[in-house]
Amino acid sequence: MAVWLIILIIVGVLLLIVFGIYNSLIRLRNRVKNSWSQIDVQLKKRFDLVPNLIETVKGYMTHEKETLTKITQLRSQAMSATDMSMKAKANNQLSKALSGLNIAVESYPDLKASQNFLMLQEELSGIENKIAYARQFYNDSVMIYNNKIEMFPSNIFASMFNFKKEQFFEAPEEERKNVKVSF
Repeated sequence: MAVWLIILIIVGVLLLIVFGIYNSLIRLRNRVKNSWSQIDVQLKKRFDLVPNLIETVKGYMTHEKETLTKITQLRSQAMSATDMSMKAKANNQLSKALSGLNIAVESYPDLKASQNFLMLQEELSGIENKIAYARQFYNDSVMIYNNKIEMFPSNIFASMFNFKKEQFFEAPEEERKNVKVSF
């Protein structure tokens, strides 16, 4: 009788360990999904803000139509992207185009002084900061999740239950180059 009790306790402890590891993998995978969703929330805010910003700028920048058209096209591409890598690439291009818009705005002192434009620009700047933070949080979540999948003993259960590694959010190669500043 005592042997069966010991075996039953050992099996119970092993089951608790398996359940604990499985549940932690689920929790971490959901955290990765949630952190990607938080990036989407901030991108949606930016998508909603961009048309207002463009309309404000249009009145001042009639000969900068190419920049505004490019931003509008990139916004559409970013919104229609379906997978994570396409979304990341499109949003990186949109960020770069919006930076170009800020540089073009320097030529329009009346626009820079417009209260509406200043408010929209400040809001866009805040959203860009939140996007950067959300991307960092996503990468932190991915790192924790991927570590759990690769480390012993959870790697055994991760492979048994078909948990897959997630990709980090990475800046495209052209954004990693040094920026040339000239005066």
